[in-house]
Amino acid sequence: MRVLLVNDTEKPIGQLREALERAGYEVLDEVANTAALLRAVLECQPDLVVIDVDSPSRDTLEQLAMLHSRAPRPVVMFSGDGNDQLIRAAVGAGVTAYVIDGLSPARLAPVVQVALARFEQESGMRRRLDEVQQALQDRKLTERAKGLLMEKRGLSEADAYAVLRQQAMKQGLKLVEVARRIVAMADLLG
Repeated sequence: MRVLLVNDTEKPIGQLREALERAGYEVLDEVANTAALLRAVLECQPDLVVIDVDSPSRDTLEQLAMLHSRAPRPVVMFSGDGNDQLIRAAVGAGVTAYVIDGLSPARLAPVVQVALARFEQESGMRRRLDEVQQALQDRKLTERAKGLLMEKRGLSEADAYAVLRQQAMKQGLKLVEVARRIVAMADLLG
């Protein structure tokens, strides 16, 4: 597993690097600061991001939020700040494990495993949500196309749906694609 280390403190990051390497992780050469986090992740393509900060700044949280939306990765943050609001903000920005008061090499592997498991769970929920939202959009589009067929051709709802299905089979398309074409044509024609 490839790990990108991010050091936003004055202290050296060597201990963290050594602990990760001893745990069997490949630590990438680049140690970025949080201002360049998204760029570093896009360039290095790590499997995990580990951040060491005294206290996450607003800029750090903004970078994490951008990372979470554009190139989601599991993120472990070691911080000296245990403020509840800050922890919530960090988790809201995409941090999957927030560890307070330093690093114990013995705790590193379980913390990473929790972060990976939580990230996988979130990713699955995000995929399911995307699928449900897409299904809802497809359903709305199909309903709109049925409505147009009912209005323009004087069909019942069942007959309009049958026409959509028939066209989809005839053209070798999904029903929603036929609906999309009907709606687009109706929009074009006014």
